[in-house]
Amino acid sequence: MRTVNPERHHARRQQILEAAMACFMRKGFHATRTAEICTEAGMSPGNLFHYFPTKEAIIAAIVEEDQRETAERFAAAAGARNLYDALIAIVEESLALLADPVYTRIGLEVLAEAVRNPDVFASVARSEAGRKAQLVRLLDTAVERQQARLTMPPAQAADWILLLLDGAFGRAMVEERFDAQAYRSLVLGALAAVVVPVGEGA
Repeated sequence: MRTVNPERHHARRQQILEAAMACFMRKGFHATRTAEICTEAGMSPGNLFHYFPTKEAIIAAIVEEDQRETAERFAAAAGARNLYDALIAIVEESLALLADPVYTRIGLEVLAEAVRNPDVFASVARSEAGRKAQLVRLLDTAVERQQARLTMPPAQAADWILLLLDGAFGRAMVEERFDAQAYRSLVLGALAAVVVPVGEGA
């Protein structure tokens, strides 16, 4: 039996995902044929199906990749000296992503497919549950270290923060001239009503 090279396997998966996202950007998920993804990736259909048996599997992998990157951001934040500052950095990074048309378009394609496909919906739901759990842990720890004060329970504060970010994401999808910097001021202003750095207005 041939031994799989993990690094090569990961590189080929990433190559396919990047090719798929390029195709989805041009034509959307349903209008994109698998053959077009193969052409973009420079590989045969048989080779592509070895990594992803369906287009839906590619969407699920995109969600998983986003979840992995989110987990890495929260893991890095957990090791920060000041967790309030780390939280603000996560919020600002999330808002900065909204200025990237690839991020917003692919996000829209994923959400649209989640409405139609129960498997993709389950993948998105798991990703969002993980994001909320990580945020709650960060808020809990910030309070325990006396680096932040919350005006509501951590789970509700996490919902508030996610509502702000998801609202900004929605505006980025529909506003032709979305101003990420302007929304940054709005989101951070609203966030201040829920999470307060200890020593400032405590």
